[in-house]
Amino acid sequence: MKKLKSELLASIKNKRLNVFLLFLFSAFIILIFTKLSKEYTNIVSINIKKINVPDNEVILKDSTQKLSVTLKTHGFKWLKYYINTPDISIDFSNEVYKKQNTYIYTKSVSYLNEKKPFQDNVKLLSINPDTLVFKFDTNQVKKVPVKIETDISFLPGFDILKYYTTNPDSVTIIGPLEIVRDINHIKAEKVTLKDVKEDILQTVKLELPSQSKDLKFSVETVDFIAEVEKFTEGTLTIPVKIINKPQDISIKYFPKEVKVSYYTSLDNFNNVKQNDFKVSCDFKKVTENQFVLIPELVKTPDNVKHVKLNQKQIEFIILK
Repeated sequence: MKKLKSELLASIKNKRLNVFLLFLFSAFIILIFTKLSKEYTNIVSINIKKINVPDNEVILKDSTQKLSVTLKTHGFKWLKYYINTPDISIDFSNEVYKKQNTYIYTKSVSYLNEKKPFQDNVKLLSINPDTLVFKFDTNQVKKVPVKIETDISFLPGFDILKYYTTNPDSVTIIGPLEIVRDINHIKAEKVTLKDVKEDILQTVKLELPSQSKDLKFSVETVDFIAEVEKFTEGTLTIPVKIINKPQDISIKYFPKEVKVSYYTSLDNFNNVKQNDFKVSCDFKKVTENQFVLIPELVKTPDNVKHVKLNQKQIEFIILK
């Protein structure tokens, strides 16, 4: 019996507490609605939207981008403006005038109220600053190459024969002359790959200049492309040619041929021929009491890599 009595008392207390909290919450909501229904005057910073700017001109980013306005409206509208910053449009075809390299905007409060940039029941009282100055420059168009740094390693027996390429290989820049004229190339992010054995196709971001906020770019990413092939090593015997030897001197030299090793793709292996290479020794480079010539590769084909001479010196004697 005592247990039942205590449970009933606890239940009554909980109900009273819930009723009290409900009344407290209701009073708070009524207070909020009362406050928000009243009119308030306050200052808000608004964004500027530039419309109908001539295509051959660009408004520089160091121009005025915000405007402080004093508004009078009820609390519900203020709540909305605090959550989402309002904006105002400035039409460059009829609301500004040119002065040297600037556009000037000077419009009165009454003009803006007639334009109704804000919702109904919102009154614009003042604007600051009352004059906006927009610096501009004439757009220039320039095409520059894309440069990319790589750190790529291949599995043994794999490599690329052709150079890496990007698509596109260049970027068109549109912007103020004072900025565009100093840009001669656009770098892409570094490509790092390990143990590659398949063709490469990777989208890479461009590292746009710090002034990119004043510029337009035809692309902001490029495709990095490379054709990976199976490779093998080859060796050929190439005759040695002596150049710049005086006509009144006769010499004998040995060896008359040297081996050249190279690296090429399997598909190109049979296309590499002896006459694709040239090895010569320049007699002018011989110093007094020197009886060796230094062989040099003066011609190699485009379809090989890592070409190496296996002979470092050519011995010779002068015949009397």
